[in-house]
This record gives sequence, C-alpha cells and structure tokens, in this order.
Amino acid sequence: MNTSLITGASSGIGMAFANELASRKNNLVLVARTEEKLKQLAQKIREEHKVKVEIIVKDLTVSTAAFDIFNAMIEKNISIDTLINNAGLGDYGLFSTSERIKQLEMIQLNVTALVDLTYQFLPQMIQRGRGNIINISSIAAFQGLPYMAVYAATKCFVLSFSEALWAENSKAGVKVLAVCPGPTKTQFYENASFERFSNEAESSRLDSPLEVVREALNALDSGVSHVVTGRWENKIISGIPRFLPRESWSKILEQEFRPNIL
Repeated sequence: MNTSLITGASSGIGMAFANELASRKNNLVLVARTEEKLKQLAQKIREEHKVKVEIIVKDLTVSTAAFDIFNAMIEKNISIDTLINNAGLGDYGLFSTSERIKQLEMIQLNVTALVDLTYQFLPQMIQRGRGNIINISSIAAFQGLPYMAVYAATKCFVLSFSEALWAENSKAGVKVLAVCPGPTKTQFYENASFERFSNEAESSRLDSPLEVVREALNALDSGVSHVVTGRWENKIISGIPRFLPRESWSKILEQEFRPNIL
C-alpha cells in the first residue's frame, strides 16, 4: 500500500488530498501546525477508510522542519511514495507597508520548506525508480501580482522549480507536478486578509478543494508537468501573459486588485 505525505493537511486542499487519497487506499502522513485538527482528521480517516495515518505537528517556517520530518520517517521506517507540498501562506496589501516577518515567513514556507522537503525525499524515490511529488502553485504563478507581490513570486518559483524537476526526472520513474489552482474555497483569503471573496456572489466563483485534488491526481497520472485546475476562466487568466505586453497586464491587475483604501 502506498504512503502519501501531505503538508498543510489540516484544512482546505491539504485535507481534500488526505480524504481522496485515503479513499484510494493510501496510507497517510499528515503534517500541519495544529495538533488538535490533525488528530481529529486522522481519527476520522482511520474510521472511514481503514488506512494507517501518522501525524506530525510541525511549523514549516522553522528552518529545520523538513529535516526533522524526513528523520521522523526514517525512525518510523516509513517510505514515502507521494510527497504533496501543499502548505502555503499569502498576504494582501502594499508590500512597502507590509509586515517584514510575514513576507519572510511566506518565502520560508512557500519556497524554502518545499525545496527542502523535495530535496530530502526525492533521492529515495529515484533510488526506488518510482515516486510522485505534487507541488501546489497557483494561477498567480503566471504573472506578477500587485498587492500580492511576494506570494505570486513564490508561486512562480514553485512552477518553474517543478517543471525543471519534471524534466530532470522524467526517465527516473519519478513524476513531478505543479498544480495551479485558481480561487478556491479555503481559509487562504481570510488568512491573507483578502476580503474579495467574502460576499456570496464572489464566493460562488470559488472552486472546491476536492475538484482541485481530483484534477491534480488525473494530471499526475497523465504525466504532465503542470495543470491549471478549476473553471475555464483560470485557463484564460494563466494564458493572458503570453499575448499581452507584461507591463499592460500588470497595470490591469493593479487596478483589479487595488485595495479600497488606496
């Protein structure tokens, strides 16, 4: 039976991955900061799907987190077949007046932890001649995003990094996939202080985490390097930078995302 390790597993897309993979009879290792949420989710999955579930309470903004997680798997003699780097952090507003620590934590979580976890587990997968790595990016990866500058830049990194590893490992039996969701029904917007999708009309445009997960797993099976999930508008938005001058598109986005206080 395969084992999948999921970061940011206590809610949103991470939780959806956990439930979907458990339904497909994957054993799980769930990683998040909130112990109580992880315990509740793990117990629910064990009862419903009869699979093994380990939990690791870890803050991935701590520089040693990925190393600690890898060592925990060695100590427990758990081999990871699928690594899902889902944990992420966003922020909204002027970069010049943003919290310095939050911007640096965003880079640590969205980029450094993802790279380090990939670095820890990829060699084992190559040695076995099989494995999967799913990195959660965003449609924000396809262009700079005013008022979410650091977030979009981190997701651009994730997309580029994943595509490169996809090519490097295409003959090694390891699949690498960047998943680029559009707006999704998670706590991301609340945590990022982005109120755009708080009203009912805008909220109805959000994709479900389960939809994102199922499209991602289908894309993984097909062997592509990246997938834009969700409604057709997401595909269009991700493709616009190929046809418009980058400066023009950036100005359009600045007007679209400008905070009401400016």
